[in-house]
Amino acid sequence: MGHSQMIQMPMEGMASGGHAGHAMAMTGALGSYPMTRESSGTAWQPDSSEHDALHVMSGDWTLMAHGVLNLVADHQSGRRGDDKVFASGMLMGMARRPLGNGTLQFKAMLSPDPVMGPRGYPLLLASGETANGTDRLIDRQHPHDLFMELSASVSQAIGSNSSVFFYAGLPGEPAFGPPAFMHREAIMDSPEAPITHHWLDSTHISFGVVTGGIVLDRVKLEVSRFNAREPDQHRWNIETGPLDSTTVRVSWNPIRTLALQGSWGQFRDPEQLEPGINQKRWSASALWADEVAPSWKMAGTLAWGRKTVEHHNDDALAVETSLKHGPWTIFGRGEVAENPELTDVEHGPAYRIGKASLGAVRDFRIADHWSLGAGGLVAVNFVPEALAPSYGGHNPIGAMGFVRVKLR
Repeated sequence: MGHSQMIQMPMEGMASGGHAGHAMAMTGALGSYPMTRESSGTAWQPDSSEHDALHVMSGDWTLMAHGVLNLVADHQSGRRGDDKVFASGMLMGMARRPLGNGTLQFKAMLSPDPVMGPRGYPLLLASGETANGTDRLIDRQHPHDLFMELSASVSQAIGSNSSVFFYAGLPGEPAFGPPAFMHREAIMDSPEAPITHHWLDSTHISFGVVTGGIVLDRVKLEVSRFNAREPDQHRWNIETGPLDSTTVRVSWNPIRTLALQGSWGQFRDPEQLEPGINQKRWSASALWADEVAPSWKMAGTLAWGRKTVEHHNDDALAVETSLKHGPWTIFGRGEVAENPELTDVEHGPAYRIGKASLGAVRDFRIADHWSLGAGGLVAVNFVPEALAPSYGGHNPIGAMGFVRVKLR
């Protein structure tokens, strides 16, 4: 059976709705596997992952949309802390149709983050990017650009369970690391970015990406050429640059509840504030999701990343988990990283830092495809002795309360 036929058959007569069963019946844009395997960019997640989206058929086109808007009250304690109320989230739209013996897909994702201002929001031990083009953001999470993804992909079947594909985005996500943090089921309900973001998944907004790959049943091999320069302080525009960097990723979903990946990248001139300095990065991750009891869903992430700059290795590790039951979700994350960017000293030492956070959210259905949620989280930061005086202690606290609206 051709790939295009496999997409059409489960969708015939389907009314619009956001049920995970519909997504399980549909095949992916890059191959004949379940659509629930697909995540941000061309990354894979477990086949058993949650898939909340509004689906509509229009002729040969399948249209999908989902999104979340958070209003967050943020408090970060200590001498480097700050308070802020901000909005974050994303709105994603997708359109796909059969093409030959495969699929054509267009995807767009927008973020309200630029509204929070160029300095982003307070987040202890976070670093990366800039608000003014000259100074690095430290103890703050940068806002994402308005355009998080504008991409197209095409695939063609070359066997019953095999396909080749091509993906291009401006912006887009190259083949590196696990899915971006806001798409990982284990932590997608948290409004807080990970402090390991720039080791694991900061490439999810790259202004210029082309990826080619092959899917062999449960295995995917892909190679990207892309512009590795991090987005600048202008968050409303679309940037361009040479596709001068390379990544390679191998993904394997051995069973429906597990997604594994290993990736490598040569990043040319990635840091706006460090022109001429290249990086090599490695990443490995395991994502798991399963129903552990009737109406109880659990998910987990274990992800490692390494940045090599001028023969110096800095590692980071993240562990994430969530437990869902009815309208309630409990989520948590633990992180360790070696970060050389927490002081104003250029090429200073890398400090080993850590963080643990725990939160919960309760959703209320307010319409057929809309829900309203309220939640909060508390985080404990682990600061090394050398930095403790500047932070006002070894364990400053962070806290967030939030309300959200979800399209599902």
